[in-house]
Amino acid sequence: MGERYLHKPVLPREVMDFLDPAPGKIIIDATIGGGGHAVELAERIAPGGTLIGIDRDSESLKIAHEKLKASKIHINLVNKNFRHIKEITENLRLGEVDGILFDLGISSIQMETAERGFSIKNAGPLDMRMDRNQKLTAKDLVNSSDEEDLALIIRDFGEERFYRRIARAIVSARDKKEIETTDELVEVISRSLPYGRGRQRIHPATRAFQALRISVNDELSAVEEALRDAPGILKKGGRLCVISFHSLEDRIAKNTLKDFRARGILKVFTKKPVIASEAEVSENPRARSAKLRAAEKL
Repeated sequence: MGERYLHKPVLPREVMDFLDPAPGKIIIDATIGGGGHAVELAERIAPGGTLIGIDRDSESLKIAHEKLKASKIHINLVNKNFRHIKEITENLRLGEVDGILFDLGISSIQMETAERGFSIKNAGPLDMRMDRNQKLTAKDLVNSSDEEDLALIIRDFGEERFYRRIARAIVSARDKKEIETTDELVEVISRSLPYGRGRQRIHPATRAFQALRISVNDELSAVEEALRDAPGILKKGGRLCVISFHSLEDRIAKNTLKDFRARGILKVFTKKPVIASEAEVSENPRARSAKLRAAEKL
């Protein structure tokens, strides 16, 4: 399985520069995914280092385990939502740590697996759960929510201009037949939008899919909770890095770090978010929308 996904981590050089991993340090990769950043972190904190990898997706953790099994450090992989980062560190009796990385949003592994139901391009069941043990799916949300609730989800989490048209179209379509697959939903959304919308840079269904995914997984609340607890886990001089992929996540990261700076808890290194170079974007298109913010515990 690990060979199938050649996941490239975004902003790898910048993450290493800010986190400053070194032999013997304790680092938490709070969104380890397929282990993209974790492999290099593990190399840099050897010998004597400890890497804690957290992910709510058990399938991603299996891939990360395969990539890291040859590492000569202490590794602990935890199958939980990163919103529980404080509880996780307490249970592991880690004490304060040297660095925490949050690489937010959907992983390449999840996006590339059609049966996970995240992708606009790959037809699959309308799922979108990051944790497959969770009951609520995108299919449930799409077929059970009333029109007003759907409209607000698409507006607030997708920042979609035509949120009411899309919600109306979804309700109309499901009255005839339950919407069960990603390609069915893509067709409903695309047909609901004005002529010419499909010529834009992003796919016309992108924002609505993002909104449903965020709602299904309660992503923004998790980010808020985890970032609120992160400084309390760091030792003095410990570093925090947050990579976001859309404005809602970045706004939370920006405002949270700003608040901690005002309270004298963190020194913020990034007045403006760090973005990928043209060279990195050409090699890894996923990096195009990535924004990195970093800080240090005072």
